[in-house]
Amino acid sequence: MTRRLALLSVPLLLLVTTACTAGTEAPTPTRPEAAAGRPSPFQDCTALTAAPAAAGAAEDAAGGELLPELTLTCFTGGAQVALRDVRGPAVVNIWASWCPPCRKELPALQRLSERAEGQLRVIGVNSRDSREAAQAIGEDFGVRFPMLVDQGEAVQRALRRKFVPMTVFVDAGGRIRHVDTSGALDDAQLAELVQQHLGLTVAA
Repeated sequence: MTRRLALLSVPLLLLVTTACTAGTEAPTPTRPEAAAGRPSPFQDCTALTAAPAAAGAAEDAAGGELLPELTLTCFTGGAQVALRDVRGPAVVNIWASWCPPCRKELPALQRLSERAEGQLRVIGVNSRDSREAAQAIGEDFGVRFPMLVDQGEAVQRALRRKFVPMTVFVDAGGRIRHVDTSGALDDAQLAELVQQHLGLTVAA
């Protein structure tokens, strides 16, 4: 684990709870298919266009913009995923391995995905990152939810926010109810935001 985490360290970055801005230095991205031979720790993306089994939040047709009209690659390979086809309720987290608050909140997002299974889904979007570093995070931090890859920051540009981490709360109709760029979210904050913006109660 020490060897892997050493790959993720960026000199002079402190573990803080504020968001990383677009000016933060990042490693040169590698193509998803250029992975090391290890199997992906993340789930595949085949189920993202089907609604959660027991989704409890009703679709609200009024207000809220739709997810961006973008198509992204799944970390595990296979068919590309159109964000507009992703069925909510969902919590979409845009992150990078070189961003300390991203690493800090990922375990809480993994716990949310386990506690809210069947009610909502948690989806990761790995942004402007190297595949090796992202894979090491998944392995060492136990992150298992489906992961999309956005090497060009297309999602951030479409949402007009150049921050990571960025967490997007999406209702059952695929409409954005809230975008959080406050920094690393913990279990209690995630549960509160899910309740407030998606009308779902999950354990903190």
